[in-house]
Amino acid sequence: MVAAAAATAAALLATSAAPSIAAAQPAAAAPKLVPPKLVHAPDVPYPAGATGDAEIVLELLIDEKGEVASVRVESGDEPFAAQAAEGAKSFRFEPATREGAPMKAKIRYKLSFKQPAAEPPKPAPEPPKPAPAAPAPAPKPKSALKSSEPTEITVLGEKPAPTVSTFSRAEVRELPGAFGDPFRAIESLPGVTPIVSGLPFFFVRGAPPGNVGYFLDGVRVPYLYHVALGPSVIHPGMVDRVDLYPGGYPARFGRFAGGIVSGEATAPVTRAHGEGNIRLFDAGAMVETGFAGGKGTVLLGGRYSYTAALLSLIAKNTILDYRDFQARVTYDLGPKDRITAFAFGAFDLLAERQQGTVATLFGSEFYRLDMRWDHAFSEASAMRWAVTLGFDQTKLGETRNVQDRILGTRVELRHAFGKGALLRGGADVTTDAYSATRPRFIDPESPDMLRTEQLFPPRTDFAGGVWADVLFTPSPIVEITPGVRADVFRQGTVTKGAIDPRISARFKVSDRVKIVHAYGIAHQAPSFVVPVPGLAPASLANGLQSAWQASAGVELTLPEDIHATATAFYNAFFDMTDAIGSSTGSPQEGATADRRSRGRAVGFELFIRRRLTKRLGGFISYTLSRSTREIDGQTFVASFDRTHVASAALAYDLGKRWRIGSRFTFYTGAPVIERSGGLIPPPPTLTPDRDPPFYRLDVRLEKRWMLGSSGAWISFVAEMLNATLHKETISGRTIGPVSIPSVGVEGGF
Repeated sequence: MVAAAAATAAALLATSAAPSIAAAQPAAAAPKLVPPKLVHAPDVPYPAGATGDAEIVLELLIDEKGEVASVRVESGDEPFAAQAAEGAKSFRFEPATREGAPMKAKIRYKLSFKQPAAEPPKPAPEPPKPAPAAPAPAPKPKSALKSSEPTEITVLGEKPAPTVSTFSRAEVRELPGAFGDPFRAIESLPGVTPIVSGLPFFFVRGAPPGNVGYFLDGVRVPYLYHVALGPSVIHPGMVDRVDLYPGGYPARFGRFAGGIVSGEATAPVTRAHGEGNIRLFDAGAMVETGFAGGKGTVLLGGRYSYTAALLSLIAKNTILDYRDFQARVTYDLGPKDRITAFAFGAFDLLAERQQGTVATLFGSEFYRLDMRWDHAFSEASAMRWAVTLGFDQTKLGETRNVQDRILGTRVELRHAFGKGALLRGGADVTTDAYSATRPRFIDPESPDMLRTEQLFPPRTDFAGGVWADVLFTPSPIVEITPGVRADVFRQGTVTKGAIDPRISARFKVSDRVKIVHAYGIAHQAPSFVVPVPGLAPASLANGLQSAWQASAGVELTLPEDIHATATAFYNAFFDMTDAIGSSTGSPQEGATADRRSRGRAVGFELFIRRRLTKRLGGFISYTLSRSTREIDGQTFVASFDRTHVASAALAYDLGKRWRIGSRFTFYTGAPVIERSGGLIPPPPTLTPDRDPPFYRLDVRLEKRWMLGSSGAWISFVAEMLNATLHKETISGRTIGPVSIPSVGVEGGF
């Protein structure tokens, strides 16, 4: 896409510190007033998912140092307004002067966005010449900034699929209780039902945690959060946005019968930049720069937790540790070819000191190396071929160590047929080699060990598939995306196949009203209750899990840059391995290694949002739902079902770079599961007793300082999850309070 950023200081506005130039006295008596002069402005890219051209008028308050003290949108529509306002914060000026003395001044600043004639395919290589793509361009020369003519840049972008919910990195930084981690914001999106407050596992429209797929830049990962309410496993500095597809997702996502969480990494940047933070429980940093005259880029990032040292002061026998790393190198072989190596991984440990020894309660780690070749056949056609190597490992207490060695390859092809259609297709193959070891002191003939090895034996699984869809826009008011994928699953001598048709559509009723629909079928191999590295049941012989997903809703653009979506959904599940949702408390329910259930989820979602990057921003997220399961002819409310789940957040710019925010989370109680030892519990019911409702309040306070005119900054951040210290009740047992305080310093350049 193309964004044209044309900057003009149209007029100075009156402030208490700076009289209006337009209202100045006659020349003979007027003091010599010089307006601000723009000296540095990083390019503002065309917003991802936007369409059409737009002009945004901003009111900028320029302080005595030439820095942008505040930004207010005077006119313009979303998402352009938020993109312009966020980008303007990095602009630098020569300050206004009166008789040579620097002074504050307000100016109007206009940015123009222009949609490209044709959208480049996403996996196209991104060389600087002749067709630059995803890398964010370096700041324009000062001489270019003084011109009133538009300056065009090329960036990659793609319309978001209907029903997708997205949080940008800039917004998540302002979300209280998320600690700046984009993936931790998922729990606030509609359709998401938490298991326990703060725990990074959730149900999405009735689908269990083990059926939710996690992807980072197209690479499958087992989980996105560190152990024990920890932060995300990827440094937030390299996450551009996080997309939640609760259902009816694009055909390129497959082999999961629930929702999809997809994190998109930031584009490579040749200019030197970075950011870091130091908090009570961890420290992290990320830096990136170019080399070889701009042909290549290198990025390094990571995080290290010293939580164990803090816990030793409170719980001397508890050990909690986590760390992660990221490294990415890109190099342009020519104007149409780029190669990329992207490596990342994470390690987590929860252990306990017992009589001079350390007993592992839970330990996991995973690593990925994704090597890509991007090739542009033309401006309209492109290809990406990638090979992925992976290693997952989990230590289950002191009884078993499970591993998964992964080898996968994928290819994506895209071709744009003018403005009306974008054809996307591809194929992917993955092998998972599962193995396990056990300590010598464990009896291999014990019932628990035999049952575990029956469910998780050493083996090699295979999955391969092809997919295609067409983003078809026959007119400006209609957008339809039909698609299909076909997958083959193999475990040992057992082979199963699946065909997953999908279709989504968006109809423009008016400039402020759109109707959206999404329908699809999804299949998945048997899965564990939650995503655990190296752990997957070997029960393909009993069939694939499947889900039929349907949703319909409306998108509204309201005054004051407020956007709202209202969606009704219905999901039907078949042959689900959902140990949490189908739990009834029966002591016999774990006797079978592969207990299957049917189920459904029906509900309504509401999302009202004004971007958190605005001076006053926030959202209201509400989900009304009902989830049931059926086993052996008995239909009952799923054990995780919560009728009402709601979140509301508010963030406000107090001025002088002080920001304050809070988030309120509320949900009703889940059904009480009665456990009675060896006795037979009451039969499951559609009208169960429920735990009490739960609510919590998260708070955040930030003060930011700008360092010189280069765009460097430093912030003090105080944040707390569950500042009200409320406890939660799960099946009659009180938990918590689960609360995380955080005080730290962040900075970037």
